[in-house]
Amino acid sequence: MLVYHHGVAIQPSVARSGNTFVARVCILEEDGEATSLGDLGQFANPQSAFAFAVRCGTAFVDDEPLPRAPVVYQSKHLSPRN
Repeated sequence: MLVYHHGVAIQPSVARSGNTFVARVCILEEDGEATSLGDLGQFANPQSAFAFAVRCGTAFVDDEPLPRAPVVYQSKHLSPRN
C-alpha cells in the first residue's frame, strides 16, 4: 500500500517476528530514489506497527525527528570479569 504525503510516496509495511510485528517504511521520492528507514520497532499487533510506520514516514518527509517506538529491546552486554 502506498500513502502519499506532500507528493511523496510512503510505503509502510509490517513483518512478523515471533510473537511481535515489526514496523518498516520505505520512502519513494519523485525522482525514483528510494530510502528505507529499516526496522522501526516491535509492536503487539499489525495495526499498531502499520500506523507507526506511517507516522515515521510522514515525519521523515516533513524533515522532523522520527518518533520513538514505545518499546525498545536492548541486548544485554556482559563485561568480562577481571
